[in-house]
Amino acid sequence: MPCLHDTFWEERQVNYSMRSVKIVADSSANLMKLPAVAFDVAPLKIITAEREFVDNKALDLNEMIHFFESYKGKSQTSCPNPEDWLTAFGDAEDIFCVTITSGLSGSYNAACIAKDLYQTEHPNRRVFVIDSLSAGPEQTLLVEKLEELITAGKSFEEICAYMPSYQKKTGLFFMLESLNNFAANGRVSPTVAKLAGVLGIRIVGKASNQGTLEPTDKCRGEGKSLKTIVKHLKESGLKTGKVQLSHCLNESAANALKSMIEAEFPQANVKISMNLGLCSYYAEKGGLLVGFEKM
Repeated sequence: MPCLHDTFWEERQVNYSMRSVKIVADSSANLMKLPAVAFDVAPLKIITAEREFVDNKALDLNEMIHFFESYKGKSQTSCPNPEDWLTAFGDAEDIFCVTITSGLSGSYNAACIAKDLYQTEHPNRRVFVIDSLSAGPEQTLLVEKLEELITAGKSFEEICAYMPSYQKKTGLFFMLESLNNFAANGRVSPTVAKLAGVLGIRIVGKASNQGTLEPTDKCRGEGKSLKTIVKHLKESGLKTGKVQLSHCLNESAANALKSMIEAEFPQANVKISMNLGLCSYYAEKGGLLVGFEKM
């Protein structure tokens, strides 16, 4: 969802090919670079009474994951502030910005503040902010679509007009073995958190249209969880589109799900990646996120 005050359709036409273009995202997009378009990241932070982890290139992901396996205290996440976003904007003239869902974070609001500051200081520059209403691999799909449109030579106005309709064709499912960090962060009750992992229970859920993460199924065992995700993908309209799988130290489950999806949807384009810091914190060890195109 773009900022409500975006008025790109009222802005004057420019020679788009002569302007510097950049994509930026917060670190929940699970990306640190792009092959074809300038890209930068505004990092989120994971904070405890003992340690603070900055979700950037310097983060030791394995160390962070193992820390939370034994840590019993409270923890919280901190979104990028407007200054962080301005640093990520750099000196680009046209900027496309993708944030984690505003239903979980203040990152979107901070990006919109940065957009206003940037355009006030540079009246001839433009920033388009997208609330992904999601996280992780669905955010990845939005960033990759922006890269595709930019490299295809589409104008700023064309891209801004197209992205909301594309966003309606993407979705996110997840499988979690643990909800401990959700509970420590105050996002679910400790009672609900205890359900995950007991007798092999996995929680399967989705990103809602409102940008919240909603449990849909309690499945006993990983195999049943993966079959449930495939069922939901079919019901949601996946046929030939992209599927982006990201996992937290569970490559075997990601590979198993990839094989199941390719068997059910032979024309789908399935890729696997590792969650970065923020998504690993919420997914926890064994967790799996599935971003997909409903096409």
